[in-house]
Amino acid sequence: MATQEGTSTVDDAVIDRFDLTKGLVLQEFGYDDDVDFALRKAVEEKTGEEIVDEDYGDVTDGVLLWFREGDDDLTDFLMDVQSLLEGGGAVWLFTPKAGTTGHVPPRDVQEAASVAGLHSTITFVVGEGWSCTRLVDKGWQK
Repeated sequence: MATQEGTSTVDDAVIDRFDLTKGLVLQEFGYDDDVDFALRKAVEEKTGEEIVDEDYGDVTDGVLLWFREGDDDLTDFLMDVQSLLEGGGAVWLFTPKAGTTGHVPPRDVQEAASVAGLHSTITFVVGEGWSCTRLVDKGWQK
């Protein structure tokens, strides 16, 4: 179990679903005080790298995007972050779980992803308040 200050933990089985390896550079968008800090710490431990912020000036291996209902347009976000990815890089889209403030309906995620040229490969619950959908370029297969 990965831990973050106090009792917050991320189960190893959850972090393994991200299919992360050492040395990956991940860029984060939508960071706010409601993100899952234990999950962020577990991701950094798994990659051995600090998560870089929105101002990072180079391509990355993946994107962590925290998105809530009422944020800017999801389709636009997804199209913008793709230009920052190294070939085959994934977008891990975090949205508040159903029944919580800021929840984004799955149909909205699928529509935005499709318009942006992405498709989801897996959706799973992370932490206490977030769901994660892994999005990849429609031409990418794993």
